[in-house]
Amino acid sequence: MAHMIKTIIRRAASAALLSIMAAVTGCSHIDDDRLPPVPVRIDFVSVGDWNAYGVGGALESRRFIKNVEPAGFPWTALTYTGFGGVLLVCDVNNQPLAYDLACPYECKSDIRVRIVETVAECPVCHSTYDVFSNLGTPLSGPAAERGYGMTRYRVGPGQYEYMVIGR
Repeated sequence: MAHMIKTIIRRAASAALLSIMAAVTGCSHIDDDRLPPVPVRIDFVSVGDWNAYGVGGALESRRFIKNVEPAGFPWTALTYTGFGGVLLVCDVNNQPLAYDLACPYECKSDIRVRIVETVAECPVCHSTYDVFSNLGTPLSGPAAERGYGMTRYRVGPGQYEYMVIGR
């Protein structure tokens, strides 16, 4: 009987500890609004444009920096690529997502994350971000220590396939 009571108390204490840990970590806030607000608009005006320049499968990515990359993209006067450029990815559920390429810890338009295996990584501070399944949440480095997530942009239906637009 005493052994059973001790077991119940241990389980209750474990459950209480898990609840406290979940509450503490669940309330942590990710700051994904550190970069200055700038216009973002990338239009794919045909299915052919999306097939050539979009992302079509899980874990694919493409960078958009106006008039620089991707080469051959049909840039217009109404195309804007955010603060540091746009990172367009296809998440693990085959849904397109978009982020600003600028590292939110560095906050400089010319310090851009790059895809390394399955995460985005800053070449300067080496912070890593989960862009394929957790909406740009910081995973390691000074960005994770401070809770700085990547700035997200909306991807919505365009005339034919998709368009990336600001927050």
